Amino acid sequence: MTGALRRLSINRASIRQWTVRELVDACAARGVGGVGLWRDDVEDVDPAAVGARVRDAGLAVTSLCRGGFVTDPDPGERRRRHDDNRRALDEAAALGTDVLVLVAGGMDGNGTDLPGARVRVADAVAALVPDALARGVRLAVEPLHPMFCSDRCVISTLDQALDLVADCPVEAAGVVVDAYHVWWDPGLDAAIRRAGPRIAAFQVCDWVTPLPAGVLTGRGVMGDGAIDLRAMRRAVEFAGWTGPIEVEIFNDGWRERPGAELLDLMIERHLAHVIDPESPTQFDDERSEAAWTASTT
Repeated sequence: MTGALRRLSINRASIRQWTVRELVDACAARGVGGVGLWRDDVEDVDPAAVGARVRDAGLAVTSLCRGGFVTDPDPGERRRRHDDNRRALDEAAALGTDVLVLVAGGMDGNGTDLPGARVRVADAVAALVPDALARGVRLAVEPLHPMFCSDRCVISTLDQALDLVADCPVEAAGVVVDAYHVWWDPGLDAAIRRAGPRIAAFQVCDWVTPLPAGVLTGRGVMGDGAIDLRAMRRAVEFAGWTGPIEVEIFNDGWRERPGAELLDLMIERHLAHVIDPESPTQFDDERSEAAWTASTT
């Protein structure tokens, strides 16, 4: 299972009761290959030092979340957001990750011009491309489930995200395939095939109902819900994705449980419901190890 665990990454949103150091040490002890971090993880510390700490433990920072929120029609606010996104690119580069997740922003307080909001997102991403190229960090546009269109993200499908980055250099802009947000889409398989080298991140959890009030923090652990995660993994791999599989679970109830218990559960469910039990990865361990060694040096 070495290769399967080396490709596994744990997003810190899944175990918020732990510090970054605690998460890194626990992942390293279990052979997990990476962690996904958030900007508040490096808000008051040197991101380069955090990145070095992760690499010294033998792990990679697989993503930084998040930039974006660029739908406001006010020019002054758009300039402020552009500057903040440039800082986010700096933070990602200092951490040593080449993925900055972008969430577009919603419509709340921004009128009712949904097509215009989407145009503003495309313009904002294009404006960040030179900075992304200069820093060696990809802008990873993440489509969110349509229920978040009003307050968080006007980009709802993988095809919309792909259209948005189509004219950007592939090394500067890609997309996130987050199982929670895209599993319902009847055109998903074709969109994943279309995405190919545009895939910049692959995230997993499960969809369970009923959703809680506010809906944001109702994600389930893999195997508890409606998503065929193994089929989705096969689809992204067939499209060429050989990178990390990042577990990102927003669930308020998890904050009351011991971090070690949650980490062990995510590893167990990853192996049981994301990876083929009899063939842990379609890529042999040697290739997986080589890929991770390159990403952590």
